[in-house]
Amino acid sequence: MPDSSPEVRGLSVRLILLLGTASLFGSLVSNGARSVTGPFLLALGGNAVVVGLIVGFGEFAGYALRAITGGYVDRDHGYWRVVMAGYGLLAAIPLLAAIGRWETAAVLIITERVGKAVRTPARDTILSHATTNVGRGWGFGIHKALDQVGAVIGPLVMVAALTLTGGYAEGFLLLGLPLAGVALTLSFAQSTVPRPGCLDTGEGDGKTIGSPRVLSYAVFIFLGMAGFVNFPILSFHLKAQAIVPDAAIPLFYASAMVVSVVVALLAGRAFDRIGTRILLTIPVISTLTVFLAFSPDPGVALAGSLAWGVGIGIFETAFRASIAGLATAGRRGKAYGTMSAVFGTAWFVGSAVMGILYDISIGYIVAYVVIVEIAAVAACLQIYRSRIVVRLEERIGNLMP
Repeated sequence: MPDSSPEVRGLSVRLILLLGTASLFGSLVSNGARSVTGPFLLALGGNAVVVGLIVGFGEFAGYALRAITGGYVDRDHGYWRVVMAGYGLLAAIPLLAAIGRWETAAVLIITERVGKAVRTPARDTILSHATTNVGRGWGFGIHKALDQVGAVIGPLVMVAALTLTGGYAEGFLLLGLPLAGVALTLSFAQSTVPRPGCLDTGEGDGKTIGSPRVLSYAVFIFLGMAGFVNFPILSFHLKAQAIVPDAAIPLFYASAMVVSVVVALLAGRAFDRIGTRILLTIPVISTLTVFLAFSPDPGVALAGSLAWGVGIGIFETAFRASIAGLATAGRRGKAYGTMSAVFGTAWFVGSAVMGILYDISIGYIVAYVVIVEIAAVAACLQIYRSRIVVRLEERIGNLMP
């Protein structure tokens, strides 16, 4: 059992808060840029297909590569070094200020996502150790909430830049300033807990990535994310249809992030009580989002953005907390990397499909999401069906002489 002494618990909470603060600064940079990715690429000459493919491939790279980096940190155990290297690639964002072609912007946007692929499995493995003593859901919920605070501030920086200057360059330059906060916070976190594994002597359930229950979970994650619309597609729609002024688009994103802060904390508590059953809400929220967000009415579109924020708060908190139980402590990097690769592949497929369908008809996007999310519900129900079978087999085995 993990050591739950007050000293270890206090150290765990401190580490969660420090990593959350580093994520706050990092999210400020990345989400400030992501809040205008769609309209920025449009201003450089891109179209809906370009936005869908760039954003989708960026997310794909940001998640699929985690299968490699996750396995690496399990072997190397150089968690802090990998985390810092990954955050360092956030420097691609302020470089966008000097870009005049969408092709070059695409390289920098994807580079920033690659940085996320490098740092996330190592960071989440560190968090999985720290959350042992405070509750998986609650610990990851706190971290996600702090991360989302940065996701609120970043778009507001872009709003100020667009309002005062009318251009994107100044906003991207301002987003470079928090990088110093990332470096300082991570250095302090490393000096506070140089060996995070000492906080966790507990084990996961030991399931392998290829076990039937884990495969059912992977199918659900894939389908759930394949039908979950990306905000860059939503922001492209807001600009292309002139639903709101350019400066208001980051406000839509910031509002969604405010909602996700609260939802992340509530989802964390709910996960500790009801487990992965909370993920059943994702298909419902995803479907609601697509019905609302593509409306030509600004108020309805805002409601769709807020629903999108609810989905982000639930999905990412419960997703990360649940993975900690899929593998033993020594294999969590691989578990985080592999499941994140599934997550990112689905995001790429969904973004590409929706980008293509947007140029044909928004109605096709709605139909696509409904079909995919119905399939996601069926996959989620299969997870619980398999659990019931396992429990029955265990009880029958206990009755046998």
